[in-house]
Amino acid sequence: MLLAGPSGSGKSRLAARLQQRRGWPIVRLDDFYRDEDDPALPLLTDLGIPDWDDPASWDGPGAVAALAALVDSGAATMPVYDIGTSRAVGQRHLEARRDALIVAEGIFAAELIEPLRNAGLLHSGWCVVHRHRFLTFGWRLARDLREHRKPPLILVRRGWALLRAEPAVIARQQALGARCATAPTIEKAVERAAPGGTRAGVGGFG
Repeated sequence: MLLAGPSGSGKSRLAARLQQRRGWPIVRLDDFYRDEDDPALPLLTDLGIPDWDDPASWDGPGAVAALAALVDSGAATMPVYDIGTSRAVGQRHLEARRDALIVAEGIFAAELIEPLRNAGLLHSGWCVVHRHRFLTFGWRLARDLREHRKPPLILVRRGWALLRAEPAVIARQQALGARCATAPTIEKAVERAAPGGTRAGVGGFG
């Protein structure tokens, strides 16, 4: 199950609720960002920081390989990325029961809809949205300030740019095949479709 959506839309909170209720493992796709010294990492020259909103800043094939390993073997090693230092700082071991639905969340999750569908691994693809994008702006800024992701002025400037870009972000994710809905709507739909827990890659409604 893929949870895409604009930064700050509530993907992580929804994934955490599903994990708490169902015990489903969470794959945090933002951990597949490229390191700051990776020559393929695009930069925002006006802010002097990585362009985290460009899909080129992210290792999509690596994420697909890790998800496939988790589905096929029930275990996989995932990177742990620190946005404050713009690099991977470790690894974590993740396991999944054979009857579990794997929840993969991140702003680029919709980029994986087609490759996972082609591999027979897709359960469903969603775009998490708030009813108003200013609410997303507020959630995102509060989170980024709390986690000291970057200096406050940079976070405000980046947040304002993301606010203006949000309609285009949502449109792109829809074009990639994601269904847009609020977090409560998605939660209810997924739980109805997988009442007993569904192994990723089997059936579904995506």
